[in-house]
Amino acid sequence: MSQNAEIPSQTNDHSDTAVTVVVSRRVIPGKEAEFEQLSTAMTEAATGFTGYLGATMFRPVTRDDPEYRIIFKFASEDHLKQWEQSEVRISRLGDIENLLASPTKREVSYGIAHWFDLPSQPATSHPTPPPKYKMTLVSWMALYPIVTVIFWLFGEQLATLPLMLRTLLVTAVVMVLMSYVAMPRMTRWFRRWLFNA
Repeated sequence: MSQNAEIPSQTNDHSDTAVTVVVSRRVIPGKEAEFEQLSTAMTEAATGFTGYLGATMFRPVTRDDPEYRIIFKFASEDHLKQWEQSEVRISRLGDIENLLASPTKREVSYGIAHWFDLPSQPATSHPTPPPKYKMTLVSWMALYPIVTVIFWLFGEQLATLPLMLRTLLVTAVVMVLMSYVAMPRMTRWFRRWLFNA
């Protein structure tokens, strides 16, 4: 069984209003297969909701850390509320809760935290995003070379465009590269520093 399972993003909306939800659940022994099936079905249902950015399930690694951790990402708090208050989620949640040995733990983070994936082998403590100063520093380290290269390669062409169009194009390219190219690599390279206190 693989360590984690990911359902890919269905939208490219990665603004500073993005919300990351980390849900930790401890399953009754022997109910793991049923739990995974129900949890996967719930996550697949979430893909049909506006603002859904993706989800990953982290399975327990050791007996000392028996919790499943499911990470949901939504484009905004309003989008998250629409999903959490939906009938499809509420109806499935009851079945999942019946398989748990203890109440669900839930943690929400906002903004650039959605760029940072949690470690593939969670610690025994409840996972949290890196400190803001670490996220800011790593984000800047990724942002600076991207912006520099864009203006180095296309500066003359961009200068001929109206300001609004120029900033629209540059920010669109930067956000795509940050979300799908730079930040996954930066998070992996600096993972030990990011997630250690």
